Amino acid sequence: MPSEPKHLWQVTIVRYGTRHATREGVYLNYPLYGEPDGDLEMDYFFWVLRDGEREIVVDTGFSRLGGGNRQRTFLLEPHEAFALADVDPATAPEVILTHGHFDHIGNIALFENARFLLAKKEFDFWTGPNGHQTLFHHSVEDTEIAALVAARDAGRIDFFGGELDYAPGVRVIEVGGHTPGQAMVLVDTSEGTVLLASDAVHYYEEYERDMPFTSVAELPAMYDAFRLIREALAAGEVAHVVTGHDPSTLDRFPRAVGALGEHAAVIGELPATPAAPAADTHPDQKGAADALR
Repeated sequence: MPSEPKHLWQVTIVRYGTRHATREGVYLNYPLYGEPDGDLEMDYFFWVLRDGEREIVVDTGFSRLGGGNRQRTFLLEPHEAFALADVDPATAPEVILTHGHFDHIGNIALFENARFLLAKKEFDFWTGPNGHQTLFHHSVEDTEIAALVAARDAGRIDFFGGELDYAPGVRVIEVGGHTPGQAMVLVDTSEGTVLLASDAVHYYEEYERDMPFTSVAELPAMYDAFRLIREALAAGEVAHVVTGHDPSTLDRFPRAVGALGEHAAVIGELPATPAAPAADTHPDQKGAADALR
């Protein structure tokens, strides 16, 4: 029997901010590698998935408050970036939140009627006592965590653990490491399966050379995620990896045309006809060990 064709999506990568950093400031215990320090740029992204009928936003970027508190540079104002990407927060698109850091949940207040997906472990951590410890708390804004709590209280957050078949052709995988509930998103496209690594991998050389980022909740889990990605690439289960912050990201894929111009790239073709709605409205959850198998 022939297998069913994959449900395909188009992935748009939107760069909205940037900052200057150093290798020693980015990589955990960098002097141990015996390499000289050097300048390193860091870009900031959110992602949009479309299948011709459905729209899913992955992360919401940093806000004016969060970016300003950390001297980040806006390339596009958040509301402008969403508008140029043809995302209208008022229409309540679906939003997948990969983790709770300021640069990934910073504009959820704009999505005042949206439903969010977030790992339960991630929510519990940032609303618990350890989320207030100095070495973790510097990466979040209290008002944004409060907005998460308000969304939960309003019944607008769907929680998951392990792996979730979120939509046909879209899987969400909890890997931890960078944060307790850090998630990645697998998306089937006409150009093969795309792995939106988010901050499981900030820079390509992280998973290529086993070089963890300086902000880590669980170091072995971060190494495990690197290994999982390398194995999936070698097995052909993933065609493209999209990192959370590497400034080379947009140059690896075709640039978007139109208003976003230099600030976006696109992977895959938008299906010519609207996709059929999913028959199963209660997606299955699996163990993270089977996520890329």
